[in-house]
Amino acid sequence: MADIVLNEVSKSYGTVQVLDSVSMHIRSGEFIVFLGPSGCGKSTLLRMIAGLEEVNAGQIHIGDTRVDQLPPNQRGVAMVFQNYALYPHMTVRENMSFGLQNVGTDKAEIARRVDDAARMLEIGALLDRRPSQLSGGQRQRVAIGRAIVREPKAFLLDEPLSNLDAGLRVRTRVELAQLHQRIGTTMIFVTHDQTEAMTLASRIVVMNNRRIEQIGTPMEVYSRPASRFVAAFVGSPSMNFLDVAEVSEAEGKALIHAGGGVVPTDIAISVLPTRNGLTLGVRPDALKVAEGGSLNGVVELVERLGDRTLLHVRLADGALVVAEDGGKSTLEPGVAVSLAADRSETHLFDAEGAAYHSS
Repeated sequence: MADIVLNEVSKSYGTVQVLDSVSMHIRSGEFIVFLGPSGCGKSTLLRMIAGLEEVNAGQIHIGDTRVDQLPPNQRGVAMVFQNYALYPHMTVRENMSFGLQNVGTDKAEIARRVDDAARMLEIGALLDRRPSQLSGGQRQRVAIGRAIVREPKAFLLDEPLSNLDAGLRVRTRVELAQLHQRIGTTMIFVTHDQTEAMTLASRIVVMNNRRIEQIGTPMEVYSRPASRFVAAFVGSPSMNFLDVAEVSEAEGKALIHAGGGVVPTDIAISVLPTRNGLTLGVRPDALKVAEGGSLNGVVELVERLGDRTLLHVRLADGALVVAEDGGKSTLEPGVAVSLAADRSETHLFDAEGAAYHSS
């Protein structure tokens, strides 16, 4: 295993810039997730690490070796593709063995690696079947097994769960997490699904518009988003955003006039570069129904989810927010409610999208 370091990496297709001066340090053994909307450059970045796309500027190092000028088979990484890329005329065993045979690995060593990977992935009974005889989840395991037998320095996974149905995605996601715990090899996983990112990652790399918005642990990204984009993209339902009419002060903390009420925060007034053009952000799980709350409105829609209830509330100034109540909530549309925001989980964003958090 080895660290992977990207230094000012850029990529363009003609005049179209796809990645712009991307830098990061991936530590050996981490499970890194590239998260972002379609077209943000996350799959291109993965393919550049793999050697499947040329680097126009910058450098990529794996361990002590600069690899951006090396062919894919000399980089020590293994790729798992979205479409599995299995040879239909070969058995599972042959698919898993093929790459090792091409580089002249000893037959006994090939057999050992294939058997070990099959046991790890619980596909030993499938080794003599062809891909057409397998389910989608089984094919994905074979694709992962083919990568495992190479014993790479890192696994690169490009949206490997996107072709699976919802239930199978959940089970395979758990299997991937357990696999990483067992083998401890660096994994880089591309997805636009925030649930996959939050549940799998050691750290998440949130990407948008050719660049990195934030790198952090799942809870760092969720609790202290670096920008309004991250705050909106990570979390379901999305963070509520309210235009700030005025900012006043109480004991050095910002009092936010928004939504037709006054929301106290733990954000130090001294960190705000301006009091104009700000937006208040509060996640639904930090906005609760409370008697005497500072925001008043009328319930328009109720979503009952069992352990919690989501309320879509029209505030006094016309803004629509999503708030949370208990799982046994009896509230119905048309009912007037008061909402209170957890002052320690409030956020402010300036006109450029930069974030300011509670201290």
